[in-house]
Amino acid sequence: MDNRIKIARIQVNLTQQQLAEKVDVTRQTISLIEKGKYNPSLKLCLNICHAVNKTLDELFWKERD
Repeated sequence: MDNRIKIARIQVNLTQQQLAEKVDVTRQTISLIEKGKYNPSLKLCLNICHAVNKTLDELFWKERD
């Protein structure tokens, strides 16, 4: 995910644990998403966006290779 989620999380002063609690997943899930090793559901993507005040495009959009 190019660390966009991690950057957004840090900008709103949330730890991985705090973000995980806000979106009802484990800290390990947030870690895997930030590393690009877990493909979150659309619902989870939206919950993360709301928690860090970003849009889906800002956090998850990826241009075609």
